[in-house]
Amino acid sequence: MDIDKIIPNIGLGTYMMSPEEAEQMTYESIKVGYRHIDTAEVYRNEKGVAEGIKKAISENIIKRSDLFVTTKVFPGNEMWGQEQKTYDDVITAFNKSCERLELSYVDLYLIHSAHADKTRLDQWKAVLDLKDSRSTLFAGVANWNIKHIEKIKQNNLSLPDTNQIELHPWAQQPELVSYLIKNHVHIIAYSSLVPLSTWRKKDGENSLKTAEMDDESLLENSIFKQLANKYEVKESQFLLQWAIQKKYAVLPKTVKISRLRENFDFSFSIDESDMLLIEKENKGGGITWEWGDPLLVK
Repeated sequence: MDIDKIIPNIGLGTYMMSPEEAEQMTYESIKVGYRHIDTAEVYRNEKGVAEGIKKAISENIIKRSDLFVTTKVFPGNEMWGQEQKTYDDVITAFNKSCERLELSYVDLYLIHSAHADKTRLDQWKAVLDLKDSRSTLFAGVANWNIKHIEKIKQNNLSLPDTNQIELHPWAQQPELVSYLIKNHVHIIAYSSLVPLSTWRKKDGENSLKTAEMDDESLLENSIFKQLANKYEVKESQFLLQWAIQKKYAVLPKTVKISRLRENFDFSFSIDESDMLLIEKENKGGGITWEWGDPLLVK
């Protein structure tokens, strides 16, 4: 199977959702038309996602086979006092995720980051074995850089089906994106809405977004507001369309039902000249992780 042809372009991101929010937004997003739900063991909301899915299925809105469900294993980070997961730990984590999700399989299983420098390859072997057993239909990684993936190559292991990375006009990662495209690794973008002034503004929603970035987000004549006005769409819709035209899958997160459709139900194309304008907005690395850009992990 080719993941490019199967994965929906727009999915629901559930990071920082409570189980109750994840249940409601999963259910409501499915009603709107979303067919990709993205969660992770460290989000601690897989049970909520499960309840939302079950409710939608019970009401005959969808069948399980209509959905593309992604979850992730956190590899462990010794800098945070965590042991690096072993091969067996990954298998155990996967089984626990499936129990919480109440699913017999997931569509995509990801290693959440490359922090486990000592056991990284063993973890990848575990995910590949889960794919071989059809426990997950696709095997992938998140926040892995070129060196991390090259190590897979050097050990004659299958490459990931996908790499989920922070991507938006301020963090375009051109070298990594080019490498992934060349090696047929599908790209999933997260934090697509970073340039918005409303991104990560609630208590506890920390990031590396600087005061200067905040000021730029608020400018009435910012490039993104200007272009959104040109196409008569919301600024968020413009940012998502930019990524979609780059052929990235996107995972906009919201806990407002009104914004589910806004992030999903739009149809316009950005002119090539405007896409080239956005290329000039790249500021460098990611800002989502308050502890530092995970792509810089050695």
